[in-house]
Amino acid sequence: MDNRADIRGFLASRRAKLTPDMVGLPTSARRRVPGLRREEVAVLAGVSTEWYTRLEKGHIGGVSEEVLDAVAVALRLDDDERTYLHDLGRAAKPQHRKAVRRREIPLAPQVQWMLDSITMSAAFVRNGRLDVIGSNALGRALHAPMFASPTTLDGTANFARFHFLDEAAKDFFVDWESGAAATVALLRAEAGREPYDRALRELVGELSTASAEFSAYWASHDIRIRHEGTKRLQHPEAGEIELTYQSLDLPTGKRAWHDLSIYTAEPGSVDEERLKLLSSWAAPVRGTVDSGS
Repeated sequence: MDNRADIRGFLASRRAKLTPDMVGLPTSARRRVPGLRREEVAVLAGVSTEWYTRLEKGHIGGVSEEVLDAVAVALRLDDDERTYLHDLGRAAKPQHRKAVRRREIPLAPQVQWMLDSITMSAAFVRNGRLDVIGSNALGRALHAPMFASPTTLDGTANFARFHFLDEAAKDFFVDWESGAAATVALLRAEAGREPYDRALRELVGELSTASAEFSAYWASHDIRIRHEGTKRLQHPEAGEIELTYQSLDLPTGKRAWHDLSIYTAEPGSVDEERLKLLSSWAAPVRGTVDSGS
């Protein structure tokens, strides 16, 4: 088992997005396919065509970080894509090529206390597979359709399953397409970090089989590591609400990815009033999510 298919797909997809004029190379009318040729990327990266061809076929395990950086510059990768490329390189080393089912790291009680102390923002913690492993009361109230969805398994909600396996998600997320693309890009980033995680592969397989939309997004090889922006939700009780969200990594001390997301509204806005309304409804409930997936 290896990650060569992910490497091939990612590098080929980034190469296909570039044209000679975008990178300062002469153009030619005799092009049968869009994007740069392999030999052109090799020139830009300062390596031989044979070497880059081997790299794009997935043989990346012994490549130095300096050479990967040169390839990243040649392909005009952004910061998230560059990080992903390096993650692929580390995972391709022989000592890492082993399928594992990672032991779940439970949410520390102190983190749940912190979540419960946040009362005017919706807050939750998710792992790299987008399982919600902890939430405050307002976080559960805000995402009530997801927590109530049949896609929530053993009390654990999962953003990807809800997005692609429950039609209700298309009513709940006003900008469903952009949210779906971001969701898949986050899973792609996790696949770069942990390509041999069996639970992640099983999730991707489940979604690819059940959702043609997921498969299309997955095939684009887009990457997203930082998760921030604006989100509009059509809440069944509060109506349409627009929130900004920020995420930050939580240290676990082990091979796990825990991410804290906080959703808040502009002060003095109608959205803040609707968030306050949800907060008042959720106040009697302590928002604790069972650990695990």
